[in-house]
Amino acid sequence: MTPSEINIKWPKLQTRIAEDFDSDTPDLKVMLFLIGVQELGKGPKKFSKRQKEELMHIATCRLFSDMGFYELKGLDQDGWPHWELVKKIPNYTMLEQEMLMKSLIVHYFEQLYDTSF
Repeated sequence: MTPSEINIKWPKLQTRIAEDFDSDTPDLKVMLFLIGVQELGKGPKKFSKRQKEELMHIATCRLFSDMGFYELKGLDQDGWPHWELVKKIPNYTMLEQEMLMKSLIVHYFEQLYDTSF
């Protein structure tokens, strides 16, 4: 996805999520949290601060697995997924990191919603 495509699709996705959850416009962290909850598969519930951080890590691993950087190793006794780094992630600038994450998030939700933003 080109930067211009990301800059068009990202706000559309944010609007869709805000409407679906009747909430404020979500930022990158909120999107990662939502993906983490989706990947955990236990539905919405109250999470501790540590669990929220773990959910964002799950989301990051899931997104980077599409690029071959992580591989799902399985679930622990509580049903939480565990990922393994299988390929070194290149050093990206902050702007590159942000654009890459937005691109991966848009792609994730396009698959989830079976639509294009």
